[in-house]
Parts: sequence; C-alpha cells; structure tokens
Amino acid sequence: MFLPQSPSDECVVILIGPASELSKKPCRVMYSPLGRDSDVCLFYVRGQFFAMDARCAHSGGPLCEGDIEEADGVLQVFCPWHDYGYDLRTGKSGTLLEQQVYEVKLVDGDVYVKHASHLSLRPFPMCKPVRET
Repeated sequence: MFLPQSPSDECVVILIGPASELSKKPCRVMYSPLGRDSDVCLFYVRGQFFAMDARCAHSGGPLCEGDIEEADGVLQVFCPWHDYGYDLRTGKSGTLLEQQVYEVKLVDGDVYVKHASHLSLRPFPMCKPVRET
C-alpha cells in the first residue's frame, strides 16, 4: 500500500485502471496535462507493471515503441531511435543517462501510479489561447 501523503508531498496516487485490461498490452502511454515531456509509459512484463518517463533521456525517443528485453539479467526497454537501454525497475542505463521511474501498485485488481500530475490513458485536449480583442 502507498504511504499516506503529507501536504508537502508533490506526488499523487492515480488510479489508472483494472489490471485485467492494462495487462493486455506490453506498453501504454499515460498522458499528463503538463505536456508530453511529463507523459509516462506503463509497461506490463512477466506479470509485473513498471512505469517510467515516456521520452528517452537521450533524445526524446518514444520508449513505448521500444523493444523490451532481458539484457545482462536485467529487464530493459530499448529506445527505438538510438538503442539506449533502461532498467525497467530503476531507470538506470549502461551510460550516465537515467529515466525517472514511478511507483506502481496493484490494489484489489486495480493499477495505481504515483506521479506529480494526473495521468490519463487518453490524451488531454489541447487548449487554444484566448485571443484578446
């Protein structure tokens, strides 16, 4: 279970959906209202859920489109653009680059992710600036 949040805690616990549905795909993008740089990938590999930033720390490649493999005994996602590999559990790579990972919990058949903003499996609508007259 997640620890109770304090008022100073910047993260919130978000219900993403039922594990029975989310486990049908190896990766899904969870969209943030803060923009695509705050989107998160939800991976389902070998019966476990993992969450990390959706854009590669190297050049912003879409990690949900990357291959998931076991390399050197570690489950990794490989960026489709330049093949950088990141540990799904820690976000660490064989380089100095590191991906932010997020706590994922399964509670009563539902998947929850701890993140700084609301996350949605559907993109947030783009707001057009209000034009002053």
